[in-house]
Amino acid sequence: MAKLSVNVDHIATIRQARGVAEPDPVAAAVIAELAGADGITIHLREDRRHIQDRDVEILRQTIKTRLNLEMALTDEMVAIALKTLPDSVTFVPEGRHELTTEGGLDVMLMQSTLRQKISLLKQAGIIVSLFIEPDIEQIKASHKVGADYMEIHTGKYCEASTEAERNEQLRRIELAISAARKLGLGINAGHGLDYRNITAVVALPGIEEFNIGHSIVARASLVGMERAVVDMLALVK
Repeated sequence: MAKLSVNVDHIATIRQARGVAEPDPVAAAVIAELAGADGITIHLREDRRHIQDRDVEILRQTIKTRLNLEMALTDEMVAIALKTLPDSVTFVPEGRHELTTEGGLDVMLMQSTLRQKISLLKQAGIIVSLFIEPDIEQIKASHKVGADYMEIHTGKYCEASTEAERNEQLRRIELAISAARKLGLGINAGHGLDYRNITAVVALPGIEEFNIGHSIVARASLVGMERAVVDMLALVK
């Protein structure tokens, strides 16, 4: 049975829009846990557009499940992870002008840097995941640099405009799962998944955890965080 990690970044987005104290992503994370979430995911961006350093520190001390910290491949972020010790770190590509993470990490291009930083994090007892496209060569490279998990970027599947394109993207995801399992990599998935399109991905065996944020926060704005998380859990599990 797959797990659900709830990303509370966009609770912080609402807060930062007014530069005030509310809504607090820490409070949202607590409600998500009480609703049954298996973990909390946050992305501390270099530009601090939503999650702030204080959020990372307080969440580390507060949540009772698991904290997954998404971050760019930089010395600053690795230092923060080594200080706060999240349960897991997910390296993601990051661009200053993007609205949200666009595409997967190019592991083949950054093997030397990744190998070094993954080693530091794993020595501190932190599980390391790489956010990548469902591409066989990227999966092989992820295994080669020492990652524990890969997180499949499901964006292209979610953005597909035709049934044929959706089926093709599902086939790529299925092949990626198979390749990762043969190499002994753990498998997570996320990006763009919502209450309608997740069903076909959940049906693919092998994904251990889904990291979902925007669609849950969007529904929470209408029905509340607890109900939004419970509704997603019903689909994931």
